[in-house]
Amino acid sequence: MAFELRRVREDDLVINHEINVTPFIDIILVLLIIFMIAVPVSMVHMPLDLPVSTQKSPSIEQTPIVLSVAADLSLTVGDHAVPRGGLAAALDAVTRRDRGTRIFVRADRTIQYGDLIKVMDQLRAAGYLKVSLVARESEEPAS
Repeated sequence: MAFELRRVREDDLVINHEINVTPFIDIILVLLIIFMIAVPVSMVHMPLDLPVSTQKSPSIEQTPIVLSVAADLSLTVGDHAVPRGGLAAALDAVTRRDRGTRIFVRADRTIQYGDLIKVMDQLRAAGYLKVSLVARESEEPAS
């Protein structure tokens, strides 16, 4: 806090009560820059459209492309088995290389989370970024 002493008369001192706001503004601008840099870095970079399991399925205009992951981690696209490392080629054949096609992923409930993420990474590496996870619809209404 800055203040200034001035002499009005020989024996009287007057105190100036003005606050210097320049350091305050500097600190605010530095904090703003820090948050502008930190927030985008902390965001998750894998966008997913997760359907709510208690809601009815949305209407789908075209035939959905379903990638199933079995308990033994074997993959199938539709009804066709996919060999290890052949996921990108199998999806390219089904979608005619349209990377904007939504892929519906069904996974067995016994699969580890890390194994499902590996499949999601394979989809992302193949260029398929529109991914939805499929869940069984519940009979109970959402609370």
